[in-house]
Amino acid sequence: MEETFVPFRGIKNDIQGRLLCYKQDWTGGFKAGFRILAPTTYIFFASAIPVISFGEQLERNTDGVLTAVQTLVSTAVCGIIHSIIGGQPLLILGVAEPTVIMYTFMFTFAKQRPDLGRELFLAWTGWVCVWTAALLFLLAILGACSIINRFTRVAGELFGMLIAMLFMQQAIKGLVDEFRIPKREDTTLTEFMPSWRFANGMFALVLSFGLLLTALRSRKARSWRYGSGWVRSLVADYGVPLMVLVWTAISYIPTKSVPEGIPRRLFSPNPWSPGAYGNWTVIKDMLNVPILYILGAFIPATMIAVLYYFDHSVASQLAQQKEFNLRKPPSFHYDLLLLGFLTLMCGLLGIPPSNGVIPQSPMHTKSLATLKHQLLRNRLVATARESIQTNSSLGQLYGNMQEAYQQMQTPLVYQEPSSARGLKELKESTVQLASSMGSFDAPVDETVFDVDKEIDDLLPVEVKEQRVSNLLQAVMVGGCVAAMPALRMIPTSVLWGYFAFMAIESLPGNQFWERILLLFTAPSRRYKVLEDYHATFVETVPFKTIAMFTVFQTTYLLLCFGITWVPIAGLLFPLLIMLLVPVRQYVLPKFFKGVHLQDLDAADYEEAPAVPFNIPEGELGGGRLSFAADGGEILDGIITRSRGEIKHMCSPKVTSSSSATPAKDGKVLQSPRFSEKAYSPRVGELRGERTPRSGGRGPHSPMTGEVGPSHLGISPRKSASDQ
Repeated sequence: MEETFVPFRGIKNDIQGRLLCYKQDWTGGFKAGFRILAPTTYIFFASAIPVISFGEQLERNTDGVLTAVQTLVSTAVCGIIHSIIGGQPLLILGVAEPTVIMYTFMFTFAKQRPDLGRELFLAWTGWVCVWTAALLFLLAILGACSIINRFTRVAGELFGMLIAMLFMQQAIKGLVDEFRIPKREDTTLTEFMPSWRFANGMFALVLSFGLLLTALRSRKARSWRYGSGWVRSLVADYGVPLMVLVWTAISYIPTKSVPEGIPRRLFSPNPWSPGAYGNWTVIKDMLNVPILYILGAFIPATMIAVLYYFDHSVASQLAQQKEFNLRKPPSFHYDLLLLGFLTLMCGLLGIPPSNGVIPQSPMHTKSLATLKHQLLRNRLVATARESIQTNSSLGQLYGNMQEAYQQMQTPLVYQEPSSARGLKELKESTVQLASSMGSFDAPVDETVFDVDKEIDDLLPVEVKEQRVSNLLQAVMVGGCVAAMPALRMIPTSVLWGYFAFMAIESLPGNQFWERILLLFTAPSRRYKVLEDYHATFVETVPFKTIAMFTVFQTTYLLLCFGITWVPIAGLLFPLLIMLLVPVRQYVLPKFFKGVHLQDLDAADYEEAPAVPFNIPEGELGGGRLSFAADGGEILDGIITRSRGEIKHMCSPKVTSSSSATPAKDGKVLQSPRFSEKAYSPRVGELRGERTPRSGGRGPHSPMTGEVGPSHLGISPRKSASDQ
């Protein structure tokens, strides 16, 4: 995104960029066929269930003025409009918890004022939305979204962790309430006797944890060893909504032996009931609001505008992180302008506004990345097997797959220059195995090139960028309004389990979370982190620095989380996260080295490549491990796996332990089996072996501050010949 504060320029650039690929946003979705239903269903449940829960919360806090009907309508209408004329179709809109908290505060305020009261509450909130829309218009026109460019990983991942904590808090709070008597209920009912309340709470624990565990398990169905491929894919794509139905059905098993209210289920009026549509004509009451309260509405409007500006922009940023390799341009300024119109519309209709939500937006992008991966994988598997049947060599097979991959790429009218890419390089172990068969040009079979395993490593991360899934999920949310009688069959405990699932599902790929896990990893076990795919900061940044940075981020997270518990002031927690911009730019460099900050908190979710090591001598499996200064380090590949960092696989050369050195022989023996695993030179250090840190420093040790020449992209065969 271009950083510009010239009025209207950001909006103009966004509209021009998105119009060029608007047609392809629709054709790309329809070409996916029925497969588009998998991410659509997944994100529909992720949107609808929290919105229903927030609607129930509003119904209790506003004495029935607002219910789940209004929150569902707002989410559906705003989602449909945004999916059709919005800029970034990956962004998911919905009624968020901060909106619920703000409306609860405004209802409490209005109820205590005789000249407002319950009757003019929605009319007054209409004026609040008018002021909020005006402020959002101003922010969009002046290019305030350009500030988002200054948000580094520390702010985005901290905000994502905060949202995950809030979802988990809601799940725990809901489960605790299952043991209590709900507000405005008849305490003389049998179901509210102490013994039955305890039974309800225990049954709620079973349903919640049952949904949580089975939903998490079903998302990994593609890696199961049991079942055919299409069954595993079906479970992985539709397992989460299926588990909601399964545990809802289980909740009806003890029907004859327990009171009717156990387990507790969702409650919301039908859309055709008398009290459900009284707010649609609130616009006619807005002129009855006293002028003092019309002007005073500017105060809560300012808080909501700041909240929406931050939530909407960060949700959009997290939905289009750089590791997703999106090909189409962003649209921050125009989307903020459209949000202003949507807020104004919701205020005039008497329903709570919707804005970009987390974690639903990045979850939507990840689900579409999975869809694109499956589409590409199916095509490449068929191409590879066809090439093997025609006795193609490894080079010919790779060329055929590269051609098939390029054919699957939709030509864009507008495309970023850096987005031109192809398949990743073959693993060194595969190339070596093919060469060992006698000739590199000899025909290969699946003993050399394992189609099912190799293709996953060749495919880069891509996203099926389109508007169809966003539109369909919004329409399905709107359909929930008519299906309210069926939704009331879902136990509330299933909702709490789904909240916990969303919190846990948002953690993978969050480097902040992975650093927390690293701190709790036993020192004797840290080498296992380095043996697998890992971020470069694990190698280049001292553990003490990693710990200090993580402790700072954790302390700041707890501060933001603590503020959310403070009435009213809790809505200002986005200001604390925005404060991280100057803190990162001016304060952190005084405590951390710049090169370390580059790895721990690089802008645009990037990391610097790892510094090459030179290990003089170390015994490993009877061979000597060495990295030559001029091309000795071999990187099998740089792997980006749906996360916010670049991970390295390193294949060191294992040479003979005889007295002859590689320089004398001109021969370097490499172990294909050893190169298949990700390797870091610090593995030996953490195991207690001699390394550049524990012994003498090599000429290219990171501890000396010297950086050797990069050999990234040089083929291993060429590197060996150079020696």
